[in-house]
Amino acid sequence: MASLSPARAVGALAFTGVAGLAYSRLETQLFTLRRWSVPVLPAGSRPVRVLQLSDIHFVPGQRRKTAWIRGLADLDPDLVVNTGDNLSHLDAIPGALDAMGPLLDLPGAFVMGSNDYFAPTWKNPARYLTDRYAQAPPNRTRLPTEELREGMTSAGWADLDNARAQVRVGDLTLDLVGVDDPHIERDDYPSVAGEARPGTDLLVGVAHAPYQRVLDAMHTDRAALVIAGHTHGGQLRAPGYGALVTNCDLDRRRARGLSRWWPGAADLQDTDAPADASWLHVSAGLGASRFAPVRFACRPEASLLTLIPREETRA
Repeated sequence: MASLSPARAVGALAFTGVAGLAYSRLETQLFTLRRWSVPVLPAGSRPVRVLQLSDIHFVPGQRRKTAWIRGLADLDPDLVVNTGDNLSHLDAIPGALDAMGPLLDLPGAFVMGSNDYFAPTWKNPARYLTDRYAQAPPNRTRLPTEELREGMTSAGWADLDNARAQVRVGDLTLDLVGVDDPHIERDDYPSVAGEARPGTDLLVGVAHAPYQRVLDAMHTDRAALVIAGHTHGGQLRAPGYGALVTNCDLDRRRARGLSRWWPGAADLQDTDAPADASWLHVSAGLGASRFAPVRFACRPEASLLTLIPREETRA
């Protein structure tokens, strides 16, 4: 078989690159719902359906994203948990709240992410694959965070930024404990630390970025489930390899989806998990920075976590 000439080889590589870039931009619109069953409830409890939203990174004019998020209300979840990074534009708050509109009528709770505090800035895309990507540039533009917070709390959602709250779901009382974004070192878990309070059936931890210091502390307090976002599932995933990065100290294998967590878990497999290991769910999120609107092998997602009794097997 004749080999390609150098000119044709360069042309083929260029075509592949352009096609890959075009698909990676298209994939940002391929919203999907992930479903997981998590065995954490007391024996005999009825299932509890928790809808997680994360990393919406809303930009004004995103009508397709708005319609898809609003449609999630048809799932009729018992609880909505928003794990932050709702914004990607100075003027995004009205649109983000509109997208969540029907969900705000349901019981809910939230924590903030760095992109709820600071407007995104352009970065060299190559930095995404390095530790330097996590370093916030100086003098970032502040967002009207309190307007976003007011929009959610006025609807009755619990603010879990370094705070605790109780939510009644059917016959169960959930104890929720959360931290402000660990990615920009706003977390203060010691101020809210403690095991599930008397009269509650389950302790659930919530954080935007799943840094190990927070996961370890929540596990120590016997959180049965920890819910987080931030990683975008890696945003760029290589078939057979998975996430290239997590942009925090979480290991790549846990960049998205359901896994187990206990101190030292990053170097071990879930099959090594002790009986008291926490369940950890990390959402790949629904968006991306408006300066890097690409995804590859990592579709944008929301997650429906069905909490079931511990004696049942995860589906």
